[in-house]
Amino acid sequence: MNARGLFSVLFLLGFFSVPGAERPNVLFIAIDDLNDWVNCMGGRKGVHTPNLDRLAKRGMLFTNAHCAAPACNPSRVAIMTGVAPSSSGVYNNGQDWRRSPRLEKAVTLPEHFRTGGYEAYGGGKIFHALSWITDGYGKQQNEAKLWDRYWPSADSPMPDPQWPKGAQAKRGTNGYLYSKPIAVGKSTEGRPPHFFDWAPDAQSESGTADHKVVDWAAGELRKPHKQPFFHAVGIFRPHIPWYAPKKYFALYPKKNVFLPKIKENDLEDVPKPGQSGIRKKWHEWILGNDEWRGAVRGYLASISFADAQVGRLLNALDASPHAKNTIVVLWSDHGMHIGEKQQWEKFTLFEEATRVPLMIIAPGVTKAGTVCDRPVNLLDVYPTLNELCGLPKRDDLDGVSLVPLLKNPKAKWERPAITTWGKGNHAARGQRYRYIRHPNGDEQLYDHQTDPDEFTNLADKPELSGVKERLAKWLPKTNANPVRNKK
Repeated sequence: MNARGLFSVLFLLGFFSVPGAERPNVLFIAIDDLNDWVNCMGGRKGVHTPNLDRLAKRGMLFTNAHCAAPACNPSRVAIMTGVAPSSSGVYNNGQDWRRSPRLEKAVTLPEHFRTGGYEAYGGGKIFHALSWITDGYGKQQNEAKLWDRYWPSADSPMPDPQWPKGAQAKRGTNGYLYSKPIAVGKSTEGRPPHFFDWAPDAQSESGTADHKVVDWAAGELRKPHKQPFFHAVGIFRPHIPWYAPKKYFALYPKKNVFLPKIKENDLEDVPKPGQSGIRKKWHEWILGNDEWRGAVRGYLASISFADAQVGRLLNALDASPHAKNTIVVLWSDHGMHIGEKQQWEKFTLFEEATRVPLMIIAPGVTKAGTVCDRPVNLLDVYPTLNELCGLPKRDDLDGVSLVPLLKNPKAKWERPAITTWGKGNHAARGQRYRYIRHPNGDEQLYDHQTDPDEFTNLADKPELSGVKERLAKWLPKTNANPVRNKK
């Protein structure tokens, strides 16, 4: 018997020495690029998310949860390893996380659960990158060895690429991806890349990649399982391109679609490092070609499509033999700008890019319909699940368990949520304030009590120096060098 097997046996013997003990299963749901435009989060009114709302009512909704990094790869690596970007050096999408000295032998969530006697399996996008990404950008980030099994496979986690290479332009849905954008506007000059697109998808809903992933996941939930399970399900939408079946676009008549709140000259008080990466040219094209409302509509339709897939998962769980003994965790890897700050996509340290939905339903621990507004981080998911499932404590995790908040959402909580976007570039989101400090020392400070849109930078106000000091003390003391893919 190998070491892992021996540990599992000893662990099980120890666990089940407690009369009546039954370890909970875990349903681990990831949604890509979902910001706070979820009805129950209050980010925007009129968004059709009945299933996310239904899930939130079953347990605890964290309304002040934030990602570890505003990009897919570093955020997902942080969640799955429990290690912050400042510790690992994984700061962007193109880095191979296993080349980090800190992560070379890191034990990921599924590995930890397997060692603890669980069966760990997954499907869809959990780690970053799909099978089409080459080593030139960053290799497939998933690893088969992490899982007991993966669907369709660890190397090809999406049954339909959804975002293929340029050479694979015509994929048979509407045929426009990467070759002829739907959102052509009045002029193609300065247009964003063709993957930045939105339109009703002509193919059937059952033919979409996310529907197929949930079909598989629902089938797994219906099965009896000899072991407790860690079941990861990755939903790709509302990641761009915003293609969704027509019925989801029909939920949002274009004339009724809202536009995000903006302020003229909003970036004047933002230091240059804080404006780095903001896609002003994209925004100019969107405005100049009257495409903003259409883009918002595409994002909303994609959100509602993803919501429908969550509903199918919940229905399958409710009808399964595991309904009463399964922890459900739902999260998104980062937020999303839809024109706020003249930005599109994520890649900033503003609220729109860092705030994410986080829901935890833990039978016997959480109470239905509970809301927690304490600032928490997705890094905290690993130690939280670790404690809820009675797995051996780990001392190598950067996050902290949220179990005290799951039991009492008003429990004392001094920690802000830290988000990192590059070496030495951090935001600390507290209960009221957001503090940003850049590598050159430039600062930003926003008061969410009076300025939830972060229009006014208060960093130069002497009377708020204590606020900055209080938040700054939580910023990482060390910052790892960025991981290099090639030696």
